[in-house]
Amino acid sequence: MNEVIQLPVLREKFLLRTRRSVPAARAFARDALAEWGLAPQTDDVLLCVSELATNALLHGVPPGRGFLVRLAYDGSVLRVELHDSGDGEPHIPCEARDEGGHGLLLVSALADKWGVGARVPGKVVWCEFLTPPP
Repeated sequence: MNEVIQLPVLREKFLLRTRRSVPAARAFARDALAEWGLAPQTDDVLLCVSELATNALLHGVPPGRGFLVRLAYDGSVLRVELHDSGDGEPHIPCEARDEGGHGLLLVSALADKWGVGARVPGKVVWCEFLTPPP
């Protein structure tokens, strides 16, 4: 008899606006990826989580607030979302700069899709990774 395994399809973690939030977001994502058996994509996903969390802290989270990291996995797509309360819409800069400003460029290169959605207040910046069949 084959046993049906239910995937834990959604994990969320709220993090405050502190310097420790980016490593905490990465650790949270690493644990979820391990639980879901997605080790082959760990490096790319963790880099995207780091970049999105850093952007949220620098541009989207007012002092005294925090952000939500949400990971969803349906067996074929892993979706990473960062919810913050800041305004403005993130974009990839047109000009290359010597320092900084490359986070979304990395996300767009590593993820299969990425985008920005509205929420009140703020926005959701997300990226998706296609995963190999189990």
